[in-house]
Amino acid sequence: MSLHRARSAEEYAEWVKQAVFEVGDLKDCLLYEMEDLQRFPAFIEPLEEGVQQVYDAMLSGSYQFGREDLAFMDVVRRYEDQIPFHTLLKQINETHRKGLDVPDEG
Repeated sequence: MSLHRARSAEEYAEWVKQAVFEVGDLKDCLLYEMEDLQRFPAFIEPLEEGVQQVYDAMLSGSYQFGREDLAFMDVVRRYEDQIPFHTLLKQINETHRKGLDVPDEG
């Protein structure tokens, strides 16, 4: 599957903002269903922290694209089947690693 990259800084920022919302929503759903679960899934805290770090860096102006995977990608790969929005997180990582998908001007 080919992942799409954000076409603008605004789109990328919106994706990260959406990921923050999705992680919070997943956490809320899991908390609501806590009585059915034996324990809280171990992946949710590192995922939440990793996505929040990217978002905070964007807000502070210190965010930088890079060639390495974002910190939360190990969690995504390991628990992909339990994260309904894993494709969004992969797209964020792909954009982080390869930059914005802007057309060549030539």
